[in-house]
Amino acid sequence: MKYNTDTVIVGTGVSGCFAALNLPEDMKILLITKSDLESSDSFLAQGGICVLRDNQDYDSYFEDTMRAGHYENRKESVDIMIRSSQEIIRDLIGYGVEFAQKDGKLLFTREGAHSRPRILFHEDITGKEITTKLLHQVKRRKNITILEYTTMKDILEDADGCEGIVAETKDGEELIIHAEHTIFASGGIGGCYEHSTNFPHLTGDAIEISKKHHIKLEHLDYVQIHPTTLYTEKPGRSFLISESVRGEGALLYDKNGERFVDELLPRDVVTKAIQKQMEKDHTSHVWLSLEHIDKEIIMKHFPNIYERCLEEGYDVTKEWIPVVPAQHYFMGGIWVDKDSHTSMNHLFAVGETSCNGVHGANRLASNSLLESLVFAKRAAEKIKSERNEEITV
Repeated sequence: MKYNTDTVIVGTGVSGCFAALNLPEDMKILLITKSDLESSDSFLAQGGICVLRDNQDYDSYFEDTMRAGHYENRKESVDIMIRSSQEIIRDLIGYGVEFAQKDGKLLFTREGAHSRPRILFHEDITGKEITTKLLHQVKRRKNITILEYTTMKDILEDADGCEGIVAETKDGEELIIHAEHTIFASGGIGGCYEHSTNFPHLTGDAIEISKKHHIKLEHLDYVQIHPTTLYTEKPGRSFLISESVRGEGALLYDKNGERFVDELLPRDVVTKAIQKQMEKDHTSHVWLSLEHIDKEIIMKHFPNIYERCLEEGYDVTKEWIPVVPAQHYFMGGIWVDKDSHTSMNHLFAVGETSCNGVHGANRLASNSLLESLVFAKRAAEKIKSERNEEITV
């Protein structure tokens, strides 16, 4: 089967949806996803989304991001993300996204390596709230078609660059999709790991295809391990215990009930400390205690975490929970410029599959949703400008 469209977007998480919503409504857009619409890691983001509080917050936000990334970040990208953050939040609220408020004012929480609270949230399911509202808007657009259970197998390449993709349906039917512009928004690589917070079908397909076509890649060894996932001997995706829990006062203990690390240090530092402690204690996990957090805050801010832990037999309001590090996020990927353009003409990459340099060697907590949205919008704006230039010519 053959398709002809203006833009094909591979992935229906926040970056794919937001790119689609920022493209003109007179453009034909095709969105494909490897699984169902709700099986994207965007749905799993718990903690929240960062935003620049005010002009006085810029320097500390910039420094927090750089420090967490071991100063290997691309400064231009960090600057773009931070300065675009308030605009992105206004866009999200305009699409119906609801963030926690008190007395009509937005509430902010804090996570590890942040010098102050600057994270907006919706309970402990911020990613689900944002992605659900964006998908709702996407479904309303008559110019957007969505294909579920459709896997990208390759790209179409000619002398001028990318001209679309080859995909396959769950029934094995091949789809030849010709497009003026292609956007990779296909997520991370967690499915390649035994223990990961990611969905298992996210296996870095766009990375492998890019290798085949000699598209520039960057920092493929930059993989983030999240310090705290719920320890279980059951198989399947690891359940994340959001860093914002520690931001609200949760503490980490060894087998003897002793603290062994500052819980608000960057993720890679806390992860190394946990791994070292487990080796020292000869244990398969450490303990996380929420006893210093008011029960009302737990039930209002972390209801999903509370319920999931209860399913595993732990009441977080009364007892410690076992936690262990697991693969969580990919900071490397397909190299892109400040407009999310890859090294191949007409091909863009956004979200976790791309590498625009924002995160450096280690991602600062809750920068992922913001980064994905900022650079998805920039991809859409670049496509619009290129289209306008062609019309003018």
